[in-house]
Amino acid sequence: LVYNFIARHFEATCFLENVRETSNKKGLERLQNILLSKIVGDMKIKVTNSSEGTQIIKRMLKEKKVLLVLDDVNDQKQLQAIIGSPDWFGRGSRVIITTRDERLLTLHNVKITYEVRELNEKHALQLLTQKAFGLEKKVDPSYHGYFESRESLV
Repeated sequence: LVYNFIARHFEATCFLENVRETSNKKGLERLQNILLSKIVGDMKIKVTNSSEGTQIIKRMLKEKKVLLVLDDVNDQKQLQAIIGSPDWFGRGSRVIITTRDERLLTLHNVKITYEVRELNEKHALQLLTQKAFGLEKKVDPSYHGYFESRESLV
């Protein structure tokens, strides 16, 4: 939600979801390839090893104002391969990291952290409705039975 709201203020944006899963199943190189293809656009850059990927990311993004979201990070190597250090990105860039392991943020010298509180049932249901079903405020009464079953998902 925040990402969509602020993305227009950046030259390049990338939302890397499921970093842990992608890294475990397909490797750091896959994450780097996704990042580069989303940020650079049409250019077909193929990273074959993570060291090469870090060099390309540094070179290609150094002058760009980037918004990057890393979702579900669970290993320091993921941060090193994708965001290295603040000087990898242009002035005004922002990196948002979600993780269950606050230690990773400390190890990577993250300066500002925010702990997200767990959603209550009402807000969890509202978020599910908005994201999964594309519904914001008004709900058609014909959906009534459907919403009863979605409560079991939350």
